Amino acid sequence: MATTTTTTRRTPRKLSTAEDRREAVLRAAERVFAERGIYGTPTAAVAKEAGISQAYLFRLFPTKTELATALVARSHDRILRAFAEASAKAKASGRDPFEVLGEAYAELLADRELLLLFLHSHAAAASIPEVREVARDGFRRIVELVQGETGAGPEDVQRFIAKGMLLNVLGAIDAPSVDEPWAKLLMGEDC
Repeated sequence: MATTTTTTRRTPRKLSTAEDRREAVLRAAERVFAERGIYGTPTAAVAKEAGISQAYLFRLFPTKTELATALVARSHDRILRAFAEASAKAKASGRDPFEVLGEAYAELLADRELLLLFLHSHAAAASIPEVREVARDGFRRIVELVQGETGAGPEDVQRFIAKGMLLNVLGAIDAPSVDEPWAKLLMGEDC
């Protein structure tokens, strides 16, 4: 009697790298921190959202502050990428760079988690020096990009950044859904 040997080919299991896990944790932390704030979020909630143990979370991010600063840096990087892409589009189309940058920022603010994380990071920066430093660096890079890409003077750059900060607050309080003169005025709509 002949015997047959069946060979099963298995696809090699892809192990996730520490960098992949860090990214997954950052995505989970973004969701939880956006909802609960930097102060109000226990690391156990982040670990649970990421589907990992708290001990593994601390292997990836040794402190909650390191996790928070990584999130703040990541949010600024996201803005910088969007602004760089918008600037390239403005140059290619001949459109006003401030207009295209503003549209890009409005699209970012549609992501409520990013908006809330940004606001929470500003609040935390007041008392967490590490968050403050990362936030300052993020603002520096954004201002330099806006200045460099628009060629605008200080007052125009300041006005652009100030309007973005106003839009952050208006988005947080959901002013676009308010049909009242004050909201329309601040949103730049005709009253």
